[in-house]
Amino acid sequence: MTIQQNVDLLPYNTFRIPAIAKYFINIKTIDDAKALFASEIFKKEKHFILGGGSNVLLTKNFEGLVVKVEIHGKEIIHEDDTSITLRVGAGENWHAFVMHCVDRNYGGIENLSLIPGTVGAAPMQNIGAYGVEIKKNILMVEGIEKATGDVRYFDAESCKFGYRESIFKQELKDQFLISNVTFKLTKGDHTFNTTYGAIDETLKKFGVQTLSLKTISDAVIYIRSNKLPDPAQIGNAGSFFKNPSIQADLMDFIKKEYPTIPSFPSSHGLVKIPAAWLIEQCGWKGKTFDSIGVHQHQALVLVNYGGGKGEKIWELAMKIKDSVKEKFNITLQPEVNVI
Repeated sequence: MTIQQNVDLLPYNTFRIPAIAKYFINIKTIDDAKALFASEIFKKEKHFILGGGSNVLLTKNFEGLVVKVEIHGKEIIHEDDTSITLRVGAGENWHAFVMHCVDRNYGGIENLSLIPGTVGAAPMQNIGAYGVEIKKNILMVEGIEKATGDVRYFDAESCKFGYRESIFKQELKDQFLISNVTFKLTKGDHTFNTTYGAIDETLKKFGVQTLSLKTISDAVIYIRSNKLPDPAQIGNAGSFFKNPSIQADLMDFIKKEYPTIPSFPSSHGLVKIPAAWLIEQCGWKGKTFDSIGVHQHQALVLVNYGGGKGEKIWELAMKIKDSVKEKFNITLQPEVNVI
């Protein structure tokens, strides 16, 4: 193993925040991970596992070990006339994997095009967009237990998927490194999901007559590109807060003053409200504070225009959270991991 020292993490996070890691290591194989977990430095130093860096906010230097997951590979496990099962390395770029599938007519994840991050983060977050959550296509998640170095296998039910949640963020938080994810995708007779968001509108705009995985993926890419800032141009981590689910009686109370409030049904009889709408009603959309701010087109996205510091972005996030709580009695929860 090659462990580097005093590594700048700016290239490894999409917020483009400079922060120094005391130690840094790339993990390219399961054996690498096992060897690391048995090492003295891992046992001695605090650590965090880094994928694509698209869901993390660094607020200070990290006085420990950063483990960068770069386990790659795509393997066909099973294939028949109607479906294909693929085992994919956790370090694979998520959008590149989606494009790999779309190009080969493997269906099920086309609505998740252009989501930043890695394959390993997909089950961790149960990523979702435009009416699709990845839990519907996951068959198995492989994780390496840090305490023992043992490889364990979790089927979809064992992962306890929820809205941007999984067992790996709850009961098993910080106990496993996800090494591979197995997906089951369709090869024909695809079910197209176009009713959520602006997909239908975009397809009509471009005169699409016949649906395909590519036309839907292209529509999603167009929508996301126009709605969300490109991290390569403006530092950000996508949606900073989760969409909150509230009790129906609170919803009825808010509707008296805001009759046009957008909402949609959630689980357990709750009602989900777009966090972006709440933030916008509090006047934050487009606000800038020196080199950081709230994006002008999407209030859910906090941005670093260049030279911003992580602690300042976190302070801004907490001010936004407090204002939403004061105005609507709703507590926003960050979707981004804060280090």
